[in-house]
Amino acid sequence: MPSLLVIAGEYSGDMHAADVIRELKKTDPELDIWGVGGEKLRAEGVETLRDIKEMDVLGIAEVLAKYSFFKRVFNEVLAEVDRRKPDAALLVDYPGFNLRLARQLKNRGIKVLYYVCPQVWAWNRGRIPKMAKMIDRLMVIFPFEVEVFKEVDLRVDFVGHPMVDELREFRETDPEPLPWNSKKKIALLPGSRKQEIHYILPPLLEAARLMEESRPDLSFIIPVPERRLAMVEEILQKSKKAPRNVSVITGQAREVLKQADAAFVASGTATLEAALLGCPAVLVYRGGFLNHLFLRMLIRVPWLGIANIISGREIMPERLQKEMRSIELAATIDPLMNDTPARAAMLENFQTLEKELGTGSPAGRVAEIISTEVI
Repeated sequence: MPSLLVIAGEYSGDMHAADVIRELKKTDPELDIWGVGGEKLRAEGVETLRDIKEMDVLGIAEVLAKYSFFKRVFNEVLAEVDRRKPDAALLVDYPGFNLRLARQLKNRGIKVLYYVCPQVWAWNRGRIPKMAKMIDRLMVIFPFEVEVFKEVDLRVDFVGHPMVDELREFRETDPEPLPWNSKKKIALLPGSRKQEIHYILPPLLEAARLMEESRPDLSFIIPVPERRLAMVEEILQKSKKAPRNVSVITGQAREVLKQADAAFVASGTATLEAALLGCPAVLVYRGGFLNHLFLRMLIRVPWLGIANIISGREIMPERLQKEMRSIELAATIDPLMNDTPARAAMLENFQTLEKELGTGSPAGRVAEIISTEVI
């Protein structure tokens, strides 16, 4: 019986991997699949050695604090690999762990299939030749990533972005009740990490207050993870420049974006969600000066937003660091809230972007590739 190792160390990876396994089992329901994952993978019958609740950490400091734990898990996985000798491994994103594991698997003669490419094109192109030596087949979700690896001997397949199907279905769902208090609806998404919210939310509130003074028909909603609710509410209470017509809710960021006329969105996955949900948006980001300087030294792409990177131009305005002044933010989003040429052009660009990200099931394509390599 063929055996497949699967490593998904984050919640998004667990979801994407589970979709693949579901498709894969249509071809071979008896396939022995085991590894690291969460509830989604277990629901598909995957035996998990470790749960993603232990593995999903953010930031260098958190990773370093759990270094001994990750080393122990790494060794546990390798011990199981030596015992079970899988035919192949499906590694999903999670590069800090998975790229190191890929090298060890390759040395053991195990076929390495990697789904969701680490963003080496933005951070560290020096990793590209190394990846080619340790990965047998790379399945990418952005079309330009195929070109990134053209100089090395690595088979790269563009399979499409899983979010396209997810959000196309979500767009068709009935709207959920949300605490909008006026006709014109603006979403404020300051990110999910403490530092992001600390730096980004205050200037967004100031911009919202400025907009509210000239537009009394505006209503604002801030969707945040439950673990950040108290922090956001404290910032609101202490702010002397917050808008009056603002509500904070836990979760439901996609629902808020689906219903909003426009949005301010912190750099990250949510900017792509806004584009695919057809919500005109302004990408924002602000951090500490040294952190920003360090990131700018590392980043090798002209934009932060993935929508802009894919399009090769700024289809979603980016306002970073000093550009996050309230008057500039308000002026940038104003034409996107109304029936203007700027809004129409952005929505048209979003439709083109969706087509470029592929149609149909990327999980099905990944499953087909695994079948040809393993079964």
